[in-house]
Amino acid sequence: MPDYGHQLWFGSFITPVAQPSAVPVDLAVTSERAGLDVVSFQDHPYQSAFQDTWTLMAYAAARTERIRISGNVLSLPLRPPAVLARAAASLDRLTGGRVELGIGAGAFWDGIVAMGGRRLQPAQAVQAVEEAVRVIRGLWATDEPGPLRIEGDFYSVNGAKRGPAPAHPIPIRIGAYKPRMLRLTGRIADGWLPSLGFLPDGPASLETMNRQIDEAASDAGREPAEISRLLNVTGRFTTGSGGGLLEGTPDDWAEQLAGLALRYGVSGFILASDEPSDLNLFGREVAPRARELVRIERAG
Repeated sequence: MPDYGHQLWFGSFITPVAQPSAVPVDLAVTSERAGLDVVSFQDHPYQSAFQDTWTLMAYAAARTERIRISGNVLSLPLRPPAVLARAAASLDRLTGGRVELGIGAGAFWDGIVAMGGRRLQPAQAVQAVEEAVRVIRGLWATDEPGPLRIEGDFYSVNGAKRGPAPAHPIPIRIGAYKPRMLRLTGRIADGWLPSLGFLPDGPASLETMNRQIDEAASDAGREPAEISRLLNVTGRFTTGSGGGLLEGTPDDWAEQLAGLALRYGVSGFILASDEPSDLNLFGREVAPRARELVRIERAG
């Protein structure tokens, strides 16, 4: 029964679709009113049907008061880390510490290249993420002396002034599936952010992948419990029980998510849905029940 030391929390994963009305922002407000802890947005800058994710995050932050805001996950090849560091710190200060950072090595490389990004091989993408995290954290480290100098193969800064500092320690979570990126997550990240639908063997993959993260963390002198384990999920609410995984009543969902948290140490579930009714059920019924089930089991 792994416990990665993080209070079980719940969030939403919203599509930044471009529409005449502010539908994604309205869904962020719905998420907050439903009691969810974080609202996150897809990031595919090469997708012309989507609004720009960072612009949307800033607008959603201005329309909300409590809920945390994150990309899920930001496309690093099209978001230079030095600029991303300043943008994240600025929005964090403006929101009183409500920004979280999810980053990915890149997907849909044809689209990335079409937008002016560089196509990377898997090993290069891992190295690029590692260099980017160094740049981001280095610019946030305003207590360090002198300007930041990092000479990397993919990202370099030559005497960049540090700052602004975020309002709180912004967690950096990595969307990872392959062994090299999982090991990198264990070495340097604050959290892991995969999607259930992309796990090769479904929930059973979490055990093997967690182990790879844990071993890399221990080898780097870190406590594995320092690294939160989040999971993007999808499903369907029904009026009756008896469906498969995440197909059933809110009570069914709560029991299944509590089971995943207890068995695999998942510390946060993020529902991918653009339906207000789903977000309300997830926040108002599923989340409290799942938290209580986990609390009772761990206390016992």
